[in-house]
Amino acid sequence: MPTSQRLVVAINPSASFGARAAVGPAVVQTLRAAGHDVVSLTEPDFLSLVASARRALERRPDALVVVGGDGMVNLGVNLVARTRIPLGLVPSGTGNDAARALGIPHQNTEQAVTRLLEALWHPPRTIDAALMRWMDADTGRPEERWYLAMLSAGFDAIVNERANRMRHPKGAGRYILAMLAELARMRPLHYRLTLDGEVLETDALLAAVGNGPSLGGGMRLAPEALLDDGLLEVAIVRPMSRAGFLRLFPSVYRGTHVRDPRVEIRRAARVRIEATVVAYADGERVAPLPIEVEIVSGAVRVLSGDRRP
Repeated sequence: MPTSQRLVVAINPSASFGARAAVGPAVVQTLRAAGHDVVSLTEPDFLSLVASARRALERRPDALVVVGGDGMVNLGVNLVARTRIPLGLVPSGTGNDAARALGIPHQNTEQAVTRLLEALWHPPRTIDAALMRWMDADTGRPEERWYLAMLSAGFDAIVNERANRMRHPKGAGRYILAMLAELARMRPLHYRLTLDGEVLETDALLAAVGNGPSLGGGMRLAPEALLDDGLLEVAIVRPMSRAGFLRLFPSVYRGTHVRDPRVEIRRAARVRIEATVVAYADGERVAPLPIEVEIVSGAVRVLSGDRRP
C-alpha cells in the first residue's frame, strides 16, 4: 500500500457544537500528520455534504472517510456502493451500530482513528449492503437507497418518529423517553412479509430487516446477522402485553430475546415488507411501507483492518 493516500473526509454537519465539534478537525489533523493527502468536507447540512462529497469522489480518491454516527455511515454507503472506493469510519454518534457490526471501536475516538490508520495499510474488507426500493407517495416515482445495518418498521420506528421531534435530552436518553411515551399506546400492526417469494401475514409489534445485528445503539434484534453472508435476517416480535414487552426489552441488548417464543428470526435474500408504518434504516427516516429490500453481496469495501467482530 502507498505510504500516502488521497482521502476525502466528510464530517457530520450536525456535530457543530459541544464535545463532538472537535472530532472531525482532529481526525483530519491526525490523518494529515500521518502523511496523507486529505480533503476535508464540512457543510451546513446533509444535502450540501452529499453534493460536495459526490464532486470530491469524481476525482477517484483512495478512500472516503466519514466522521459521525450511523447517519453518516449511511451517507457514505450510498456514495460508494458498487464502486471501488473504500469507506472508512470514525464513529462519534450515539448509536454507532455500523461500527459495532464491523468491530471498530465505537466508544473511543482515538482508538477508532488508530484502527483507521492501521486499516489504510491493509486491503479493504468486502461486505454486503442492503438495497431498498419503494414508490414515492408524492411523485409516484420509484426510489432506491442503500443501508448497512438495519431497517426497522414497527414500534421502534414509531419511537424514532417521536424521538426525532424531541429537542431534549440529547443522546440515547431521548430514545428511552420516547419509547416510554409511546408504550402507553402500543398496538400491534398487521404485516405482510414476502421472504424470497414466501408470503407471511402476521400481527406484530415490529419487524426489522437486518444486514447487521443491531440498531438503536446496540439493541441486537438480529444477533446472528453477518455483514458478509449474502442474507438478510428478519426479526419479528409478535404481540405481547406492555409488561411483557418491558420484561423482554433488556434482553434485546444481549441478543437473548430470541429465546422468547414470541420472537421469530427468518433469513432471506429478498424481502418485501408491508404495513401502515414508516420505515427507518441506519437510524434515518426512509419512507412509509411497502418497501422491498435486496441484499447485494460484496457491494461495499470498508476500511476495518479486517478484524472480524
